[in-house]
Amino acid sequence: MADPIPELGVRDALVVVDVQNDFCPGGALPVAEGDRVVPVLNRWLAVVGVGAVVASRDWHPRNHVSFEDRGGPWPRHCVQNTRGAAFHPDLRLPGETWIIHKGSDPDRDQYSALDRTGLTERLRGRSIDRLWIGGLALDVCVRATVLDALDAGFEVHLIADATRAVDVEPGDGARAIDEMRRAGAAIEPETRHA
Repeated sequence: MADPIPELGVRDALVVVDVQNDFCPGGALPVAEGDRVVPVLNRWLAVVGVGAVVASRDWHPRNHVSFEDRGGPWPRHCVQNTRGAAFHPDLRLPGETWIIHKGSDPDRDQYSALDRTGLTERLRGRSIDRLWIGGLALDVCVRATVLDALDAGFEVHLIADATRAVDVEPGDGARAIDEMRRAGAAIEPETRHA
């Protein structure tokens, strides 16, 4: 049985990181079981109440610096205006979702949803100080978003059941969880990674 979802208030934001087709099975850079985060996030989205909803997405030009053909670590993925860059079709984002694009400069990578996107200022402008974060991938963009949010002074809760790791090296996901916990993030539910 799923753990109860807390009621989100005006100081809360649910941050959905990069739940895009290319990061799900069949995509250009699939995360194992990446699509399994969708029903978990949909449960949160269904009860978000007065909290804000943010959804980030990689929005890369075809010649992005992170791609292998430019010497980067990743295959070409989430190219602007392609099916791979679209949100997973089963993800039920409300109409008032704040969409954050990142990685659109061909010569600069952005793993975090708070890295020069204006999101930090927008959240502060709404007096939001508590973030609930899930999405893909745990050990890359979710990790970077959580750590940047903590550095910016937000209270951060990682929704552990709503994320999966790419695990370039075995154990990367578990190491990311430990790093985020040590940095001050609350891991929800704690039992999943105990």
